[in-house]
Amino acid sequence: MPFMLDSRKATLTLCRSTIYKIVDLHKAGMGYKTIAKQLGEKVTTVGVIIRKWKKHKRTVNLPRPGAPCKISPRGVAMIMRTVRNQPRTTGEDLVNDLKAAGTIVTKKTIGNTLRREGLKSCSARKVPLLKKAHIHARLKFANEHLNDSEDNWVKVLWSDETKMELFGINSTCRVWRRRNAAYDPKNTIPTVIHGGGNIMFWGCFSAKGTGQLHRIKGTMDGAMHRQILVENLLPSARALKMGRGGVSSMTMTQNTRPRQQRSGSRRSTLRSWSGLASLQTLIP
Repeated sequence: MPFMLDSRKATLTLCRSTIYKIVDLHKAGMGYKTIAKQLGEKVTTVGVIIRKWKKHKRTVNLPRPGAPCKISPRGVAMIMRTVRNQPRTTGEDLVNDLKAAGTIVTKKTIGNTLRREGLKSCSARKVPLLKKAHIHARLKFANEHLNDSEDNWVKVLWSDETKMELFGINSTCRVWRRRNAAYDPKNTIPTVIHGGGNIMFWGCFSAKGTGQLHRIKGTMDGAMHRQILVENLLPSARALKMGRGGVSSMTMTQNTRPRQQRSGSRRSTLRSWSGLASLQTLIP
C-alpha cells in the first residue's frame, strides 16, 4: 500500500478544507503540536497528513493496488524459513502453521505468496543415492577424463542397472525451490538399485543413441551379467555403428564398481568377457 491505513482513516474523518489548512500551516513553519492545538485535532492525525503530503505531494487517498495481503511480513518470513529448511513441506502444512499462529488462509494464498518470493512447486528430481566415497570416486573419474577428445567419447558405450521404484517413497513428490536449484540435495529424492522394488533393468547408451533394454529377473550374479552382455551389449554396439575400427575399438563403461573380487564375481566376469571380446573396460 502507498500509505498507512491510519492515514486513510484520518483523511476520511476530516473535511478537505481542514486538511488544506494543516498543510498550509506546516508550510508556514508551524510544528505538529501547534497545528493540532490551533485546529483542535490530534497530533497523530496532523502527523499522518503531513507525512503523507511529504511522501506523495498530495493529501487525497490514493487508489489501492489490490486487496491487502492476509499474511503479515512475519508470517511470510515464517513460511519461507520452513520451506527453506524443508522444501517438501506441503501447502496444507503451511496453512496449519499459520492457523496455529492466528492467521487463517487457503492453500492458494500460500502458493501465491511463495511464488511472489521467487519459489515454484516442482517435481523432485531423482538422483542416485551416493555416499562420500561414491562422490569422490566419480569426481576422480571425471578429472582423469576431463581432457578426452570428442572422438574418444563417441566410442564409449555406457551401461547401468536401475529399478523402477524410489528409495523410501513410491509416489511423485513436489518441492518448493528457486530456479536453477533442481539438483540441490534438499530438492532431490535419492534412489537405489537394490531393495524395495520388483522390476530391474539393464540398459546401455552412447553418443549415437540408446541400446537394448533388458529386464533382469532374479538376483544379478556374474554368470547372469555375462549373459546380459553377450545378448545385449554387442548387438547394441553394432546397431549404433560405434567406431570405424569395429567393435574392438569400442570402450565399455560400467557405472558401479562391484564390491567382490572372487572368481565368478561380476567384476572378474566383466574383465574376462571383455578381454575375449577385445573391449576396453572403464570402471569409474
